[in-house]
Amino acid sequence: MKGKGMAKVHEEPLKDGCYDCAWSPVSENHLAYVCGDGSMALLDLHSKKHIYRYKEHTAEVYSVDWSHANKRYILTGAWDNLIKVWHPDRGTSLRTFSEHSNCVYTTVWSPHESELFASTSGDCTLKIWDMNDKKSIQTIPAHKYEILTMDWNKYDKNIIATGSVDKMIKIWDRRIIAKGPINTLEGHEFAVRRVKWSPLGADLLASASYDMSLRVWDVKRDQKSPSKFVMFDHHTEFVLGIDFNNYMENVVATCSWDESVTVFDCTKPPPKRSATSK
Repeated sequence: MKGKGMAKVHEEPLKDGCYDCAWSPVSENHLAYVCGDGSMALLDLHSKKHIYRYKEHTAEVYSVDWSHANKRYILTGAWDNLIKVWHPDRGTSLRTFSEHSNCVYTTVWSPHESELFASTSGDCTLKIWDMNDKKSIQTIPAHKYEILTMDWNKYDKNIIATGSVDKMIKIWDRRIIAKGPINTLEGHEFAVRRVKWSPLGADLLASASYDMSLRVWDVKRDQKSPSKFVMFDHHTEFVLGIDFNNYMENVVATCSWDESVTVFDCTKPPPKRSATSK
């Protein structure tokens, strides 16, 4: 990424790959990150020291999320099939959830209800949890293949999007799960790696895929009304991460295995990168 006025604040040397990270919603200096060695660390950027380093997972930790609703709890999901809840003032996890029968790919706190979270797994299920209950409160067999990603709609607490190895994105209403998805979005040519709802538009959803593309969807709430999308193919390798800017409408960031991060207005596609550009 080429940026003006950017300066490195800190660089953390690691002995294993880093899979995910999340900022504290209450401190600009606190960052949580998770690694392939089963660890989760809390870093204080002011002192450049770790608040805690945890290693309770026994396999790669693939997901971390810091709640913006309750602002206290951190959530991790790992390839040991486990989900753990942490508090930044505690040296051990608060709770462990073990219902999934395959690796956990995504763990995401609800932006609406402070003790509710969701998870997706290689066991092809989406689960909804209350952190005070030992068992999930809702299990949704959302796809026939591994579910790599999910996100809560920022405007409606009952609407969830999931993305899978089956190349499809499904939109669910928690109140009518028995009726199936309220919409299915098709178009990606390979597995859907990440989905993100916009914080500034109730029907705007972005998806990133192993087909090296990003799609921004205008999602309709019923199968009879086709959802429109705009496709961007500026990356030359797998697109793994995507997020909307919370303050500037239509501004999206993507990151890819082509060693680039791109920030752009999704109404104005960026130029396609050549395979040799850096």
